[in-house]
Amino acid sequence: MVADFMSEKQRGFLKGHIVRTSFIQKLPFAKRHFRKFLGLMPLAVEQFDLTGYDLVISSHHAVAKGIITGPDQLHVSYVHSPMRYAWDLQARYLEERGLRWGAMGLYTRWLLHRLRNWDARSASGVDLFIANSRYIARRVQKAWRREALVLNPPVAVEKFRLSSERQDFYLVVSRFVPYKRIDLIAEAFSRMPDRRLVIIGEGEGDAAIRAAAAGCANIEIRKPVRIDELVALMGKARAFVFAAAEDFGIVMAEAQACGTPVIAYGVGGACDIVIGENETDPTGVLFPEQTAEAIVAAVRTFEENHHRIRAETCRANAMRFSEEAFRRRFMEIVDEAMAARSCQRSGTTDRIGIVRDAGDGMADRSRESQHHGMKDEVL
Repeated sequence: MVADFMSEKQRGFLKGHIVRTSFIQKLPFAKRHFRKFLGLMPLAVEQFDLTGYDLVISSHHAVAKGIITGPDQLHVSYVHSPMRYAWDLQARYLEERGLRWGAMGLYTRWLLHRLRNWDARSASGVDLFIANSRYIARRVQKAWRREALVLNPPVAVEKFRLSSERQDFYLVVSRFVPYKRIDLIAEAFSRMPDRRLVIIGEGEGDAAIRAAAAGCANIEIRKPVRIDELVALMGKARAFVFAAAEDFGIVMAEAQACGTPVIAYGVGGACDIVIGENETDPTGVLFPEQTAEAIVAAVRTFEENHHRIRAETCRANAMRFSEEAFRRRFMEIVDEAMAARSCQRSGTTDRIGIVRDAGDGMADRSRESQHHGMKDEVL
């Protein structure tokens, strides 16, 4: 772990396991200004001494895969995403933070260039990549020129109850950050005053979302709610609406576990989760563009096809992502890789094949809220 600033309340999922952190943990102001130490993170992760382990698993979204292992160790990296801000999302990152120009902008571009070089080089130290969606597998191929198995992350679907009670409102649950494009959903529903929208969340994009919803009596914005309230709302919603290009998108699978159809932007993890309206047993609607017009059209398409979308089908679809299914398939992959490594070390020529699309691409890490304060993992 590069650094660990989780509160005691958030540590339950660790089940008493010891967390070892890098030198960044002890640097002045690290807790408040963690991101300002980005340039030191590759160095920090390379300092972990893992020589006593036969198997090393890294959980990667920033620098975790950069750990150093030896020729007789197996390094499996479960990838949530390559560094988004250093690769394909650099332009958006600089724009959103006002760093396109000026001295800080120039420094940030230089830093991201160095991080890209390190990121590409450190990929060669990983023996096996597992991506959390087909979308992330394509990112792995583009950034690192490596193939990745696909194993969708675990979702606590058992916490979300199947419901047949439906009310006449559409639901959004999300952090209020720009890339989630909740402002587009609000703009779309401002054009459909006869359709009710409930938005739950908070964050830096609050002002933009409220501006898009201003004067619309059909749009309600609420603060985050307890999990039991969230489950009840998901179970009653006519449909769940999602407009982000997300790596996976756990919340969509949670909505499906409640039997709730999902209307989603058809890029990223949504394509692994939602069975679109053109399929035999659909669980939602996928729209092609991140525009208010596309969302309006998708809502209309959903209403025309809602009789084809059954709550039981949505629930069954979500069960593909259960924690038990993830655990079982992940262990199968690791066992096969360890066996193959053993054959290589013993000099035998037998090879154990690993199916590329693990779990048939069907099977999200535990809820994002469980990991707040924990900065990149080395397990």
